[in-house]
Amino acid sequence: MKYKYLAHTADAKFKAFGKNIDEVFVNSALAMFNILGDTSKVKPIKKKKIKLKTNSYESLLYDFLEELLFLFETKRLFLHEVKDLKISENFFLSATVVGDDLGNYDLNGDIKAVTYNDMKISKTNKGYEAVVVVDV
Repeated sequence: MKYKYLAHTADAKFKAFGKNIDEVFVNSALAMFNILGDTSKVKPIKKKKIKLKTNSYESLLYDFLEELLFLFETKRLFLHEVKDLKISENFFLSATVVGDDLGNYDLNGDIKAVTYNDMKISKTNKGYEAVVVVDV
C-alpha cells in the first residue's frame, strides 16, 4: 500500500508509506494529487526539475508538496509521477516531476494549501510513514 486516506473533519488527511524516506515523499505526492483526480490517467508529457533544501524531513516534505501545488497552480502541471527523487542526509531534495496540462483532466476538487497540522514522519519496522493534512 502506497498511502491511505484518514478521517478529518474539514480537510483531507492521508498517511503515506515507503521502504525509505525517498519513497514516502513520492507516495505523499501521489496521495495529495489523487485527491484532485486519478494520477494514473495523467499522460507523462511535461517534466519539471525540483531542488529544495531545508533543515528537517517534515519541513522538506511541506516544501516539496507546496512546490508541487505551486507548479499545479502556476504551470498547470497535473502530476503523473515523481521520478529520480533523492534526499541527502543534509535535507537536500532533487526530483523530476512528470505530468500533463491540468486542463486536459476533470478535477474532483481543489487543494488550497499543505498544512503543518498533524504533519509527522516516522520510522517504522517496514520503513517510513508520513501523515499530512491539506486544506481543501
